[in-house]
Amino acid sequence: MSDRTTILLDGLRFGEGPRWHKGRLWFSDMHDCKVLALDLNGQVETIVTVPNQPSGLGWLPDDTLLIVSMADRRLLKNTPAGLEEVADLSSLASFHCNDMVVDATGRAYIGNFGFDLLNNAPRDFAELVLVTPNGEARVVAKEMRFPNGTVITPDGNTLIVGETTAAALTAFDITADGSLDNRRTWAQLDNAVPDGICLDADDGIWVASPVSNEVLRVTEGGQVTDRIQVETQAFACMLGGEDRKTLFILTAESSSPADSENKRSGRVEAVRVAVAGAGSP
Repeated sequence: MSDRTTILLDGLRFGEGPRWHKGRLWFSDMHDCKVLALDLNGQVETIVTVPNQPSGLGWLPDDTLLIVSMADRRLLKNTPAGLEEVADLSSLASFHCNDMVVDATGRAYIGNFGFDLLNNAPRDFAELVLVTPNGEARVVAKEMRFPNGTVITPDGNTLIVGETTAAALTAFDITADGSLDNRRTWAQLDNAVPDGICLDADDGIWVASPVSNEVLRVTEGGQVTDRIQVETQAFACMLGGEDRKTLFILTAESSSPADSENKRSGRVEAVRVAVAGAGSP
């Protein structure tokens, strides 16, 4: 394993929601309102434009792409006819929607900010919203502190979400109907905050921590086994590549839309790690 990243792509405004799918890294350039796919040779394709800022990505069992549309708080799907609404979450989400994980049956778990972060509003609680493949939506967890990156274990039984403003990873049992039960702290983080996360085959979670300019690997209980520093801020990460041992890291100098308009500092960086990715996403 190396502790130095290589740059696969730069010149992005602000990358989020990376997912490894069919040999490419898919992600949202949130502030540029585009979903992109990047191969290992650095070739990038624009998949679709999402006017109200794309964030979390996932796929239904039939391989239809799901996209969180942030500012209007909707879940969309990308069809041959264009973007279509799966669910309007504006009555369920306290503020703009963000990251998402989709399970093997196509159920989507979507977080939101809970408050107007960019305008320094007082912190408030948020929700995790479940959307079924037929578009039914309901709140499955309340009083979340900025639920952000989310993973589901390979057996489909446990969901783990990064609560950014609590500096913690929180776990739930997933019940048969998709509801969440048995809430517990999976790991409390010191001097780091979770943004995007991904899971490996040894039950370690890689955590992108923008405040500490790093990604760190954490095991249940909070032990940090590895740290990889980046030049700017790390906002999201994903394990992929042919053997799923390439850790892709989305970085930028700032999460501010105004900053990214003036300076496109967003990058996709990559580093080899010892343990392959597992579970969803």
